[in-house]
Amino acid sequence: MILFVSGRCDIPAFYSGWFFNRIRAGFVDVRNPYDAHQLSRIHLTKSNIDACLFCTKNPSPMINRLDEIPFPYLFHITLTPYHHDIEPHVPDKQQVIQAMITLSEKIGKERVVLRYDPVLINDRYTMEYHQKAFQKLIDQVAPYISTVIFSFVDIYKNTTQHAKELSLHPITKTEMIQCAKVFSKIVKPYGLTLQTCAETIDLSEYGIKNGACISKEIMEQLLHHPYDPPHGKAVRNCNCLPTVDIGDYNACPHYCRYCYANYNEEAVKQRCLTHNPGASVLIGEVTAEDHIKIRTEKQHRQIPLF
Repeated sequence: MILFVSGRCDIPAFYSGWFFNRIRAGFVDVRNPYDAHQLSRIHLTKSNIDACLFCTKNPSPMINRLDEIPFPYLFHITLTPYHHDIEPHVPDKQQVIQAMITLSEKIGKERVVLRYDPVLINDRYTMEYHQKAFQKLIDQVAPYISTVIFSFVDIYKNTTQHAKELSLHPITKTEMIQCAKVFSKIVKPYGLTLQTCAETIDLSEYGIKNGACISKEIMEQLLHHPYDPPHGKAVRNCNCLPTVDIGDYNACPHYCRYCYANYNEEAVKQRCLTHNPGASVLIGEVTAEDHIKIRTEKQHRQIPLF
């Protein structure tokens, strides 16, 4: 099982204390987003967890506790050129860049992936703006990474709700190709791998792979031995291996305007207040109304709560 920490909310940035508490407890409970009283219990043992994929906009809270992670792991760090109009509570980007550099120096650049994700276009953030911002970013972090993943913005429920603030311009195929050409030219002198994920457009002509965030090859590089991937499908329409996300929706205080997992800001504020670092679930508590199933790759076994 590949543990995803997390695509639904930024656990490293906001809930790392809870995560390390769950490591010590040996299990974590995850609510079904479609049935709040149905929980999956995941045993955090070396026999059950193959690796952890951490996805964050700020790895700083975890950097001094990496030795507490008992599993192989890698980090995806999202660095975009947006200001607080788009990403209201993301830390200063220079701070995040320094954290990425520190992390890379600790664990190696092969385990630190840069995400320039998503590319969105409006009157402020033009294609020319992205080209300059991407060049500046790569010049700073290239020695500390080996892979860059980028994608174009998708129109989620949250994106639609913030349509007026975002004032998005539809990105044409011509603009995507223009972006691909420039990004490819920027990374080439540094020998970086540039790829998309969950994109339908074929940019291979420009040296850009339609790759995966986590693949059999990546796992084998991380584990240093052959890997038999888990069965199932990835969450999104992409080439990624199946992962198990231990996060929750409407639980990320970054409040990024384009995020698919935050679609009710008032709910985010209220739900974050119910977070207990000692609870087995990320938000709230397990109650007598809840039902827990032990999750493994092969079978689910129901257990009583009380």
